[in-house]
Amino acid sequence: MGKPGPDGRFGGFGGRFVPETLVPALQELEAAFVEAWADPAFTSELDSLLGSYAGRPSPLTECHRLSEELGVRLLLKREDLNHTGSHKINNVLGQALLARRMGKSRLVAETGAGQHGVATATAAALFGLECDVYMGEVDMARQELNVFRMRLLGARVMPASSGSRTLKDAVNDAMRDWVATVEDSHYCLGSVMGPHPYPWMVREFHRVLGREAESQCRDLLEGGLPDTVVACVGGGSNAAGIFSGFAEHPEVDLVGVEPAGGAAVGHGVPGIVHGMLSYLMQDEWGQVTEAESISAGLDYPGVGPEHSHLAETGRAEYPSVTDDEVVEAFVSLSRTEGIIPALESAHALAWVIRERERLESCTVLVNLSGRGDKDVDQMMGLLGDRL
Repeated sequence: MGKPGPDGRFGGFGGRFVPETLVPALQELEAAFVEAWADPAFTSELDSLLGSYAGRPSPLTECHRLSEELGVRLLLKREDLNHTGSHKINNVLGQALLARRMGKSRLVAETGAGQHGVATATAAALFGLECDVYMGEVDMARQELNVFRMRLLGARVMPASSGSRTLKDAVNDAMRDWVATVEDSHYCLGSVMGPHPYPWMVREFHRVLGREAESQCRDLLEGGLPDTVVACVGGGSNAAGIFSGFAEHPEVDLVGVEPAGGAAVGHGVPGIVHGMLSYLMQDEWGQVTEAESISAGLDYPGVGPEHSHLAETGRAEYPSVTDDEVVEAFVSLSRTEGIIPALESAHALAWVIRERERLESCTVLVNLSGRGDKDVDQMMGLLGDRL
């Protein structure tokens, strides 16, 4: 998983499809990132924050009871134990440092499940930056806890009330804001999507996750690597992060699990959305169709362009799981290991549970990208008396 081409594409995917007014801002951002990423002072400060503030490295946990039940040796990369409860803090600390370096005084962000919004609000509080987070009205209703956390941290949460009122619409509103305020604002995009350089830059900020996981697996497996690495995929930042540690090892299978109602790779075709060319759910007239998922963070009709490239080249596969399978996985991990996963992360585990015969006796690494605290209220309503 290397650098995209000069046109900002991974193979045929990616690029920069934006209004002319944003091209200079994206060029400025790319130049600033390239310069910062080569500056030892910048990377040293980021590494220090990831350790002393975010709590890295996140541990690797072996699931003994669930492994025995499934006949699979199951390992979890515990991004749920990071400060703010997910992998999102890796990217946000990097982008906030970059925004400060560029002289920006305000962060603009989108969020679905709220984890990226919380992480952005956290970084803004840490660095004394203004912060506006756009969130779909539907997602605000099902993720009230994270809305409160963002406001507590000093961010303004701006409801996206158009379209499906979910993540896609929050991205639209955030990008409109950035177009109008680009002189003093930085758009802190939360996934490996959007126009170049975001898919590449966000993946690089999450590369620490893959680097750690590869090293931890070698320690645990006596120099070996897992047979399969699995992560959930909406835009796909957590998957890109962990895949980066194993993509150069062809003996390791990479699996990105999409929601059945938002399977951009599985059911979409190449199209343009949010400034990028990638696999996209659309109808016969080329109109974007609405994604549906039990998890707000995966409720997105597209996928990051590097994932489209990995799918097209056959380096990774992108199956989907149903909401019912996700609920089963959510309960299963909670009861066998005492770990409540985010609904997003439960997608990856749901695929492992479903494919346990195929994976029998294999070692499988699942990226537990977030904790499930934010989803407990939603699941209380869904599960009712079943527990």
